[in-house]
Amino acid sequence: MTQLMIHAAGITKELPLGQHVIHALRGVDMDIYSGEMIGIVGPSGSGKSTLLGIIGGLDTPTQGIIEIDGVNITRMNEDQLTEIRNEKIGFIFQFFNLIPTLTALENVALPIQFARKTRYQPEKRARELLTSLGLPDRLNHRPAELSGGQQQRVAIARALANNPPLLLADEPTGNLDTESGAAVLQALEQIRAEFGTTIVIVTHDRELASRADRVLHLVDGRMVEDEKLKPEAR
Repeated sequence: MTQLMIHAAGITKELPLGQHVIHALRGVDMDIYSGEMIGIVGPSGSGKSTLLGIIGGLDTPTQGIIEIDGVNITRMNEDQLTEIRNEKIGFIFQFFNLIPTLTALENVALPIQFARKTRYQPEKRARELLTSLGLPDRLNHRPAELSGGQQQRVAIARALANNPPLLLADEPTGNLDTESGAAVLQALEQIRAEFGTTIVIVTHDRELASRADRVLHLVDGRMVEDEKLKPEAR
């Protein structure tokens, strides 16, 4: 049986706003298995990015339990969460978040240099990842010298630098034109096929969501549908 990568039970998130409370998440239950590609969709304000932040240990739930690769991260302190993020989770953001003064090679090598347990030679690993994502001739280019699609592929390579089993992407094609978005989608599918990486994507992109194994629908902080698009692999 395929390993459970993400287990969420009764996840709520309440955000104080003056004298009021915003219920960003309302009792979300969710299981995601190793090697799955999952889309999370829903209208703006439905809690998609909040849920992704909790899965990634960037935020904590008001109530509920979140486990990543069998580890309960719900009440970990920041040092413990940092270690989990470094070892188990890669992040991709809509606006790339690359360091503008560093080259593509240096951006990708950076997380390897900061890893507590170094498994790779930073430059060698960065070169291999960028080459596999179709950027062998852009290694020494800075972000401003790259197209949006190229920058996002650099960001994907950076997210994979320490070979995490889980990749979280928040609107990875949201800032890209159709052609660049298609290249990013192809890169994500390639990663899943080559490395068996579990990929969770928050998206408004219907084409991207349609390529997922399952699509989870959030409305008003509640999971209202778990739509299976492909046969179960487990």
